[in-house]
Amino acid sequence: MFSQLGDKLQDIFKELRGHGTISEANIDAALRQVRLALLEADVDFQVAKKFIARVKEKALGENVLRSITPGQQIVKIFHDELAALLGGDAAPLHLEDQGRILIVGLNGSGKTTSSAKLARLLKKQGHAAALIPCDLQRPAAIEQLVTLGKQIDVPVYAPDPSEKNVQRAAATALSDAQQPEVPKIYIFDTAGGQEIDEALIQELKQLKEFLEPQETLLVVDAATGQQAVSVATHFNNALSITGIILTKLDGDARGGAALSMREVTRQPIKFAGTGEKLDQFELFVPERLAGRILGMGDVVSLVEKAAEAVDEEEAARLERKLRTASFDFNDFLAQFRMMRRMGPLENIVGMLPGMSNVQGLSVNEKQLKRTEAIVLSMTNEERTRPDILNARRRQRIARGSGCTVTEVNDLLRRFDQMRKMMKSAGKMKKMMAQMARMRT
Repeated sequence: MFSQLGDKLQDIFKELRGHGTISEANIDAALRQVRLALLEADVDFQVAKKFIARVKEKALGENVLRSITPGQQIVKIFHDELAALLGGDAAPLHLEDQGRILIVGLNGSGKTTSSAKLARLLKKQGHAAALIPCDLQRPAAIEQLVTLGKQIDVPVYAPDPSEKNVQRAAATALSDAQQPEVPKIYIFDTAGGQEIDEALIQELKQLKEFLEPQETLLVVDAATGQQAVSVATHFNNALSITGIILTKLDGDARGGAALSMREVTRQPIKFAGTGEKLDQFELFVPERLAGRILGMGDVVSLVEKAAEAVDEEEAARLERKLRTASFDFNDFLAQFRMMRRMGPLENIVGMLPGMSNVQGLSVNEKQLKRTEAIVLSMTNEERTRPDILNARRRQRIARGSGCTVTEVNDLLRRFDQMRKMMKSAGKMKKMMAQMARMRT
């Protein structure tokens, strides 16, 4: 989402770091460009103004201007202030054994999906979660939540179709949910509407007063730009929200809403939706996002994703096969799927320090899918023994995968090169080991 803003900021700071010494004039010029970049990214004007003022005050300090690396010092100041703007430290939920979470927001912001994603995350953390649909205006929203609940194996206590009173529906659902006396965290998905109206706000106020939730989370579509700021302000003034869930952080919009939310509401962004899949939902860590925007990467998140996606035994098996050059297309497919479980590869590449602004670097997801289709079109024998892939077999694989013979040949050529490299690396390692034994 922040690719355009990130590219501009990195260019500005690259130029600033190029100066051996830095003057107040250099800093002013750079911060003017930064302010423009923030405004173009849909950051609220007042938020951008205050942010630049804070950065400037610290950047003009004597310790910075007289530093051996003033450009680097200013980038660090900017990074720290950006992390502070986004909320500073991560803000987890504050819940009791039988906690209640009220999910609010406009229609289309992703409330229902976010409710299910949050339930899945809580379940993964060892909590017994339950979903309670309270959007009586849209039967489709209730059906959607029931479907999502089945997918993540979390109970959904849907109201009677004839029920029109939200409080009564919530009370009945709670009564049903508490029958097996297992402490649960209850997530209430509420009605939204296309825009804020007084009737909606009053309904939510009454529901909140009845439920007394520990958390009231506002779901905001990060792609809605400046409008998101007024929506957040209105909901916060009316309901005293305790946190924000930002959705669609994987989109290509300018993303200024994410940089404005914390400042205008004084409430933390607690979670972020990073894709459409139910597992693409994570605790929001301001410092990590600040690092991504400035091209510093996010190695911690990358390691966490790898730890979740990679099976240790499978990884060890693949490593042994790589080392002995006995790697075949079955192994290739297993490794490919292991990487795919970590999420879109473009996002993974963006977490590597310095890779977010490499010119011409992109990951063609369609090409990756074609590669997988080619391998899946092979028989098990062909995957195990790629040398038997003659012209006739390659034509059949091309037809089965919807690709051209040229694409099949290209994959086989790259695979062969990879195996030769592994074989050479294995020989080199063996030779080094022999030399080491000779010295002892």
